[in-house]
Amino acid sequence: MSAHPTPGQTSEHNDVVFLLEEQHQTIRLLLAKVLDETGTERRESFRDLMQRLIVHETTEEEIVHPYARHTIVNGEQLVADRLLEEESLKQALLHLELLDPDSPEFVDAFEQLRQEVLAHDDAEEAREFAPLKERGDPAELQALAQAVRAAAALAPMHPRPGLTSAKDNILAGPATAAVYDRARDAIRKIVDEL
Repeated sequence: MSAHPTPGQTSEHNDVVFLLEEQHQTIRLLLAKVLDETGTERRESFRDLMQRLIVHETTEEEIVHPYARHTIVNGEQLVADRLLEEESLKQALLHLELLDPDSPEFVDAFEQLRQEVLAHDDAEEAREFAPLKERGDPAELQALAQAVRAAAALAPMHPRPGLTSAKDNILAGPATAAVYDRARDAIRKIVDEL
């Protein structure tokens, strides 16, 4: 019996695909939770969702997508398609961040974001993750999982302290953008150390 798994036989819990799909599940639960709440609870759930999406998408952009580009068939195009979707999600988050979470405009915009996130996750799982699982080197998929975990642990999970209102965020720059920047910096540091 081989000491190392062959492609398609990675230890599931150490595999980056399993980890990312697990993150997708958490995001799906948070997407439902936001609209089930109101007031402060909705604001906090949205902030939690926003931060998790930011860290998740940034780790994919910096760690997983580069590997997928050269590992899966048509990787360049598949990653380009996901990056377009991710850019749309970022813009939607920036817009939502400035709205009153209890306003009808927020609810409508959030529902659109929810549909986009669900479609993006489904496309990613079918077109990028499944081929990665099939074609990726097990040791490399495990190393990517370690990098994603390390980056998520180091990436800032909170917007700028003291900026709780839309007005403050406009004056200081959107918190979403700041979190993306800090997450990307932390993740790039991890990638450089690999």
